[in-house]
Amino acid sequence: MAITTLSGLGEANRLVVKVGSALLIEQGKARANWLATLARELAALRKRGTAVIVVSSGAIALGAAKLGLPRGGRGSLADAQAAASVGQVELARLWSDAFEAHGLVAAQMLVTIDDLEDRRRYLNASATLERLLDAGAIPVVNENDSVATEEIRFGDNDRLAARVAQAAQAEGVLLLSDVDGFYDRDPAQDGAELIETVEGVTPEIIAMATGGSKSGLGSGGMLAKLQAARIAERAGIALAIINGTHEAPISRALDAARGTLFLPQGEESARKAWLSGRLAPAGVLTVDAGCTEALANGASLLAAGLTEIAGDFRRGDLVAIHGAKGERLGQGLVEYTSEECRAILGLREDMQAEKLGYAPRAAVVHRDHMVRA
Repeated sequence: MAITTLSGLGEANRLVVKVGSALLIEQGKARANWLATLARELAALRKRGTAVIVVSSGAIALGAAKLGLPRGGRGSLADAQAAASVGQVELARLWSDAFEAHGLVAAQMLVTIDDLEDRRRYLNASATLERLLDAGAIPVVNENDSVATEEIRFGDNDRLAARVAQAAQAEGVLLLSDVDGFYDRDPAQDGAELIETVEGVTPEIIAMATGGSKSGLGSGGMLAKLQAARIAERAGIALAIINGTHEAPISRALDAARGTLFLPQGEESARKAWLSGRLAPAGVLTVDAGCTEALANGASLLAAGLTEIAGDFRRGDLVAIHGAKGERLGQGLVEYTSEECRAILGLREDMQAEKLGYAPRAAVVHRDHMVRA
């Protein structure tokens, strides 16, 4: 079904609900009453036929309290990993108990960014989610912070929720925040207005979030939520930001149509949706103005248009594509290693064989393996 209104999310066949640690945990302990009302809402959705997936933070906060670690367990990477190891046990128990009260089974699923960046592992995660939903369970997903590093991680569960929605073929994502939705400026400022519907995450929309907005506090902030919305919209998934601080937050937001809905912007193929949602390019290819124009018209990226190579990558790795002024044009799967790219940088096809020692491939990044920004 096509979701065009905030209330329509309550009728989705599959829905991902993201819960941040600031909403779930207070002074190292779960907000038990709030969690109970949220679980009741999710159980009601499930009873009406909506398959629900929860993306939940909170493991580090819970574990830090149990271990007595300073700064909420975020004083160092080792502290965060240790806190997550302890806290994830408690977090799973909280959700299991909350859903068991309604006769539902919770399933824990921990992922790293590599699980959703690698195509084969992504498909495995998708199959696991499918089987759990078919069996009537409610998957509770979190980043595996006990093994994630500072360099290789999602870093926030907003983008993780959008990626999980892709993998689960969900129709909608609900991000529970500490404000009513996306505002045109910092909601604490006079005259700030809630934007109820967004048709595409444009540079103008991003500027509203980066111009001093403090809405959506957490590890990612509002910018991370916009990045999540961009991932979702390109996969044909509706995403909403609502206020999660109230009891029964979903009913409150959907019944009153209070929140911000980011509308789907078409639907890419499953492979291209996965590709556009990937977050960790191994390198950067910078191209000239002529190549930039050709890419905008749907062409492949050719070596003749390359002006600079950054990073160390292998054939098949994800690379970002930038224009001459550093603007991000897109990303794709590269057909050469970084060393080979440097060897043929700026060369026409008839000049590449001598440098490579073999006949050149059709493109450095083929259009079939590329998505535009």
